[in-house]
Amino acid sequence: MAARQCDAITMSLPLNAFFAALSDPTRRAVLEQLSGGPKTVSALAAPHDIALPSFMKHLAKLEAAGLVRSVKKGRVRTCHLNTDPLIEAQGWLAWQRAIWERQLGSQDQLALSLDEADDPAHHTRIPPRHDRST
Repeated sequence: MAARQCDAITMSLPLNAFFAALSDPTRRAVLEQLSGGPKTVSALAAPHDIALPSFMKHLAKLEAAGLVRSVKKGRVRTCHLNTDPLIEAQGWLAWQRAIWERQLGSQDQLALSLDEADDPAHHTRIPPRHDRST
């Protein structure tokens, strides 16, 4: 159990940055834009109604989470999507899903067994007693 807890703590640092980066709709939109291929910062910023310095803060958050990497050639900065953190998060989500499905499966089994116990069709019937002394 201690190893699993240690793994969860180690894994939580990149996951925290990943989910924090995804918590903003502007940053999610940037990732969608980059899913079509690399784009310059100005092309990424154009559809967003915010000042360039504010937009750059969004890019910095995405880069800190490892979701975006940028390359500067001369005065042009081009951004690329990095899917590695998405794959890591998908693994964590699959692990969580398995845990919850096991727990919910156990709860379903318990609920079914309680339903069966309450169902009169599953009770053993005791035949009525007839008094033959009369």
